[in-house]
Amino acid sequence: MAFAAVLELAGDTATIEISGELDASTATHFHDVIDDAAGSGASHLEIKADRLSYMSSAGLRSLVFARQKMGEEVRIVITGATETVARTIRLAGFDHSIELVSA
Repeated sequence: MAFAAVLELAGDTATIEISGELDASTATHFHDVIDDAAGSGASHLEIKADRLSYMSSAGLRSLVFARQKMGEEVRIVITGATETVARTIRLAGFDHSIELVSA
């Protein structure tokens, strides 16, 4: 499945819906969408990941990029991640910087 990242803005919330595989070949596109979200001035970022089938270490670096770009004061929540993706995030210890919420 091809990677897609779609940004929606509503009030102070930016929502990015991602699907497919987030890896080295698709991370740049995700970074561009994160840049757009950060530029919106949102104080809350929700990343809907229920249709994300795979996340590599480049995908994890993208989450670090999101945390840095959005700032520490912005709440970042990843919703609906599959167990495989959630496990990858937990093993990296990144669940301490963002919130993982089941669908």
